[in-house]
Amino acid sequence: MKNKIIIACSSLVVLIIFFMINLKTQQSLQSSSSKIFSIDKNIIQKIIIKSNDDMIELSKLDTTWMIIGHDSLQCKQNLIDSFFDRVLTLESETIMTKNQNKWSIYSVDDSLGTHLEIIDSNANSLGAYIFGASSSDFSRCYMRKIGAPEVLLVHQNVMYNLQVNPNYWGEVIKELAPSPNQEL
Repeated sequence: MKNKIIIACSSLVVLIIFFMINLKTQQSLQSSSSKIFSIDKNIIQKIIIKSNDDMIELSKLDTTWMIIGHDSLQCKQNLIDSFFDRVLTLESETIMTKNQNKWSIYSVDDSLGTHLEIIDSNANSLGAYIFGASSSDFSRCYMRKIGAPEVLLVHQNVMYNLQVNPNYWGEVIKELAPSPNQEL
């Protein structure tokens, strides 16, 4: 009887040890997310987006955002707000690679990626990044900070928010035209 109790207790201890080892292993396999940007949107003065040979520069004058080089377009504030809400709150999931030779696989090399630079009022770069679309998961994208080797998998796809087309960011300024009932 005494031997059966010792065997049962020993088996229970071994089982608990295996359970703890398994739990520790499972926790190490979970992906953790971390915020990519630590930039206060109130200090951002300029946003530059480049893709292939196209580029757009958005600049803030007082509280109004403008599209540099396109005086006939008024910047859509809702798109600026969406940019800040989606891009500046991005979180990374996993480091995909640190190997520079694999950057083109994730479309984050200099020629394939979409470049984003964020600048403050003193013309200091707050960060420069390259984004690449995922070919296997359209709800996520890849990102690499310029000067860093790591390619990160990002929680959500923000490629749509990184448009270089001025017509995406702006709308034609509506001129004040006299109404039909007004006398000239």
